[in-house]
Amino acid sequence: MKCFQQKWCCMSICTWKSLSAAKHLIERYYHQLTEGCGNEACTNEACGSSPGFRRMDNNAAAIKALELYKNNAKLCDPHPSKKGASSAFPENSAKGAHNFSACSNGKMNHKDLTPTREDFRDLNYLTEEKVYEILALCGETEDFSPLIRVIGRVFSSAESLVQSFRKAKQHTKEELKSLQAKDEDKDEDEKETASGSATAMEVEPDAASSSGEGASHDGNNIQKVGPVEVSVDIEAVRRVYDRLLSNEKIEAAFLNALVYLSPNVECDLTYHNVYAADPNYLNVFIIVMENCNLHSPEYLEIALPQFCKAMSKLPLPALAKLARLWSQYGADQIRRLVETFQQLITYTVISNEFNNDNLVNEDDGVVAATKCLKIVYYANVLGGDLDTDHNEEEDDEPIPESSELTLQELLGEERRNKKGPRVDPLEMELGIRTSDCRKPLIPFEEFVNEPLNDVLEMDKDYTFFKVETESKFSFMTCPFILNAVTKNLGLYYDNRIRMYSERRITALYSLVQGQQLNPYLRLKVRRDHIIDDALVRLEMIAMENPADLKKQLYVEFEGEQGVDEGGVSKEFFQLVVEEIFNPDIGMFTYDESTKLFWFNPSSFENEGQFTLIGIVLGLAIYNNCILDVHFPMVVYRKLMGKKGTFRDLADSHPVLYQSLKELMEYEGNVEEDMMITFQISQTDLFGNPLMYDLKEGGDKIPVTNDNRKEFVALYAEYMLNKSVEKQFKAFRRGFHMVTNESPLKYLFRPEEIELLICGSRNLDFQALEETTEYDGGYNRDCRIIKDFWETVHSFGQEQKRLFLQFTTGTDRAPVGGLGKLKMIIAKNGPDSDRLPTSHTCFNVLLLPEYSTKEKLRERLLKAITYAKGFGML
Repeated sequence: MKCFQQKWCCMSICTWKSLSAAKHLIERYYHQLTEGCGNEACTNEACGSSPGFRRMDNNAAAIKALELYKNNAKLCDPHPSKKGASSAFPENSAKGAHNFSACSNGKMNHKDLTPTREDFRDLNYLTEEKVYEILALCGETEDFSPLIRVIGRVFSSAESLVQSFRKAKQHTKEELKSLQAKDEDKDEDEKETASGSATAMEVEPDAASSSGEGASHDGNNIQKVGPVEVSVDIEAVRRVYDRLLSNEKIEAAFLNALVYLSPNVECDLTYHNVYAADPNYLNVFIIVMENCNLHSPEYLEIALPQFCKAMSKLPLPALAKLARLWSQYGADQIRRLVETFQQLITYTVISNEFNNDNLVNEDDGVVAATKCLKIVYYANVLGGDLDTDHNEEEDDEPIPESSELTLQELLGEERRNKKGPRVDPLEMELGIRTSDCRKPLIPFEEFVNEPLNDVLEMDKDYTFFKVETESKFSFMTCPFILNAVTKNLGLYYDNRIRMYSERRITALYSLVQGQQLNPYLRLKVRRDHIIDDALVRLEMIAMENPADLKKQLYVEFEGEQGVDEGGVSKEFFQLVVEEIFNPDIGMFTYDESTKLFWFNPSSFENEGQFTLIGIVLGLAIYNNCILDVHFPMVVYRKLMGKKGTFRDLADSHPVLYQSLKELMEYEGNVEEDMMITFQISQTDLFGNPLMYDLKEGGDKIPVTNDNRKEFVALYAEYMLNKSVEKQFKAFRRGFHMVTNESPLKYLFRPEEIELLICGSRNLDFQALEETTEYDGGYNRDCRIIKDFWETVHSFGQEQKRLFLQFTTGTDRAPVGGLGKLKMIIAKNGPDSDRLPTSHTCFNVLLLPEYSTKEKLRERLLKAITYAKGFGML
């Protein structure tokens, strides 16, 4: 994408736009002169439909068209009767275009005055064989104008394209016998007539025929996307494009035809519901999108944006069918489609100045291309490695509501999204979710458009997302195109607005019921008893009024003077996580080889404790705090509603995974050589063996070559789901108490959820240096600042983490890396023995102007190593 930007930034965009627009207008004048607008009562003297208009030949019309363009003469709007092929590319249009091009150069080729051998005027649709036939004739005369005219006429008419490149109809045995009997009754003359009127492979299309949907689904379960049958021969279309696009004149015919085709198609879909009448109308989009030159500069200005607008008007069933069809194309074709729409988006973004007054959301071309890209995105999901069966069961008990007055009772309104976040309509139509896809055809990252993210005003986009009006488009409805930083900002706005809403509700409660005003979720904890104090308080809130969990968190450490503007909360979460994941507590087990934690199936803690841990995790996301937690990816997949399977054991239980993989690949006799049964053994906290039957009577069922797949699946099901079912359900319930109304599931994939909770593990201090700001008299050229960065860059990895913890309240980088962290270094007086201090709420480091680099290093190391607690400066 960067190469594309550099390429297009260097070209003269304005000049190209002017030439393209001029050519388009001259052609319209020419068609107005030769064909008219279709209105018999037209009063425009320069229109062929005007009663007093004097007819002229093509050459005279071409000269007159140039004159009308120079004088900026009136252009008629096409009359409704002119809709279709006649209003787009008439049979003589290509010849006429050639004529006025020659006239403008001051010379005329004599060959232009000679009629072609075959005009193909009655040809209203194309087949692969007919294209090659016309191409051969044109090659003999070295005049491609007949083919250009045919392409212009067919590819500018939706009706003609729908009939073109149809698959040969397969006859039944009875039909073949009937045809054979008829052939025997025909005389020789009839056979000769038939052979002269059509080639052997040409088949007259049947406009009434429609194709099946292919991918059957039941609810949310799709095992395999079946073949989608369409009436167009896609391979034939690709071969035709390969033959024709190498000729520049013929390629121009495709371009101009698309310009005329798109508005008519958009009108058909918007006002005439043509797809419902004939599902084969989808052939128009299938055929056009096979043009591998759509991303070239000639198409990006007018043709492709208009076509994207037309495609975005397709009804939902048609979009779903197109996604299913494209899902069968393979990675290379999916990548070509992605690049086509991405090039249009990027080209439009870099050739315009989008800002707060000129929103990219209001650009029809970008919006339409994004909607089209969504079709490819779901095709990418459908064509990938799908797992739609292993879904977590929903919680049996709904999340408790507050017993107090609701917002509806106070204001006469209903809370928006009370039943949870929205679901994309196309996703529902297809019956799949992004989380169902284990491995897409091409990486999800290729759908992200960085130039778009750079110009997107996320506050406005979030507003459009919440309002849900048809007139305003939000890119949050297409989260695949947004990077994690942009989506995180959208989530931040959602959380903050929800906090303000809860604060407002609390104020109303205090007025109506006379309650004490408490607009925050206040936690007062003792540093030495942080788990007891915090979890007891959160448990009371979860039982009495869960809505309070959606208030802004405010933490106070007993006996300390720190005011929580964000920094105190960061340390609170850090300390809570350290305590919760302490192996001595026994709630989680720790794997030394992977450095990851997993739920302890033998834990003595009750379900309530795991619920509270889920609440803490949800509060961290809700309050934009990063946690130092180390879960395998399967935990985040389970939070998104997917059960763990055998392949998830690879990172959660790697030793077990390797053993089961070897069992699956074993070529000998499993039953005789391994002597294992469907009974497995686990150990509890005290090392005592616990036996578990994967099937009823499992100790008596041997594992064989035939049933080993079942054994592996049941083993993984037990380890990742059944053995920790109670613990995880409680954990998920607590997490959803905070995030149930959040667009979290809608915006983020499981791997992005991990990034959101844990931050980035890559600490790029060079990026941090480049984005750091200075205050109090310091700047990046000061001696002490240069000494400071040389010192920090010389730190080891652990010391760098301590520095981050000291300065920002967490030792992890935020989403997007340290370059997204806005740190400020401020002067804190002249040289002294004082240690550096920090405001972790605002990422501010207060640094005295130490006299030497050695003293700076010594003071800084002492500060970051022994810092603990908060005070007032």
